[in-house]
Amino acid sequence: MSGAEGGTWGSAFTADEFVAVRSAGFEVVGQVFGAAVYAADSAITASCPGTGSSASGPEPFAPLIRAMYQARQAAIDRMVTECVQLGGHGVVGVRLAKGRIFSLGGPQFTAIGTAVRAPGASGRRAPFTADVSGQDFAKLITAGWVPAGIAQGISIGSRHDDWATTRQARWSFGNAEVTGWTELVSQCRRDARRQLEGDVKRLGAEGVVLTAMQMQVRERDCPRTVGCRDHIVEATLTGTAIAGFSRTGQRQAGAPLVVMSLLPEPDRLDRSRA
Repeated sequence: MSGAEGGTWGSAFTADEFVAVRSAGFEVVGQVFGAAVYAADSAITASCPGTGSSASGPEPFAPLIRAMYQARQAAIDRMVTECVQLGGHGVVGVRLAKGRIFSLGGPQFTAIGTAVRAPGASGRRAPFTADVSGQDFAKLITAGWVPAGIAQGISIGSRHDDWATTRQARWSFGNAEVTGWTELVSQCRRDARRQLEGDVKRLGAEGVVLTAMQMQVRERDCPRTVGCRDHIVEATLTGTAIAGFSRTGQRQAGAPLVVMSLLPEPDRLDRSRA
């Protein structure tokens, strides 16, 4: 039921989140949901990254990455549509989940959160989305920051296990770094960070509060070379893009933030002195 209609409402908040959001001046109008399932280009399964000493980069996986972004955005857009129908101004506590279902082999995204409304605020702007908790949302609003949307960076890289990598990975080689795998992981993390920063700029925000950093590693039989293996790494960074505002007009703009701390002010000062 919708709070916008004067009836009962539902939410995905805990009691502490509900109280925190209310303390920041927002009302709960209802729980909202969105989902999308995409088919991915199967051509990537027949490709081999080769035997270079570094990751092959995202190019062989570009169709899959595009499908992942499109599925994520479609799920968020459908969730926001429900928010608008309830008369909400934004969605807080969004939980994004990714999986693979059916026989498509592509990504499935679901987005669920709680639509909120600021009494007396104009409803002309598109609703914001935030995957921070209700308590952290209240901290941001109180400190002069408003969510602009959920930002994400995705990168997928792969590497063919050549002779050097196979040799370094053997137990008989002892405790030693497998340089090829290190390069693959490092490159995917860097590329995911670049993608995240691009998403923050797209949303017109100043920075991002990271909420999740995930990395999945899997291996497969090389589709081109019998008896050889390929390693595939998927790195994902997710967070809430934020922009500064001031109710009193006293906040001064500073340098763009990549990650904002949600620690109380005294703790931030103590750490900066340390």
